[in-house]
Amino acid sequence: MRIFLVRHGDADAEIPEGLGDEARALTAKARANTALHFASLAERMGPISLILTSPLVRTVQTSQILSAATKHEGLLRVHRCLLPDMPVGAVEPVLAEHADQNLVLVGHQPSMGALAAHLLGMQSFPKQVNPGTVIALERSEEAGAPLKFLFYAAPGHPVLDVIQ
Repeated sequence: MRIFLVRHGDADAEIPEGLGDEARALTAKARANTALHFASLAERMGPISLILTSPLVRTVQTSQILSAATKHEGLLRVHRCLLPDMPVGAVEPVLAEHADQNLVLVGHQPSMGALAAHLLGMQSFPKQVNPGTVIALERSEEAGAPLKFLFYAAPGHPVLDVIQ
């Protein structure tokens, strides 16, 4: 099982009139940049079984871009466990339910960095989780073991196979 933690792309700073923060959409530049970034990672990510996303507009848009860039034809589902204010442990039942699948989880910061640290058994994730960042992890065959780090890919930076 591989798990890809993805922070949504850059969102418009302005909140749409009459709506809340959850309605902020990606900027046009972010749409183009994240599409290129995700396309450059598609082969490295391999087949994806399921994409789960926070219900906020910017994460759903990021998920749709990732789905297209990776030629994912499977499911894309909204899940409340990826909302910005949810504790990292809220995702555990989802991971258990889909233990045999390659998952993409699209969410927010600081949640994605905290989730990466939690799954890797670290106090904190040592890298900045900028908009559009992908953190790839793999579940070990050993029950209860922390996940294994595969790569870290922030837009505009080289992909890192090791983090310190």
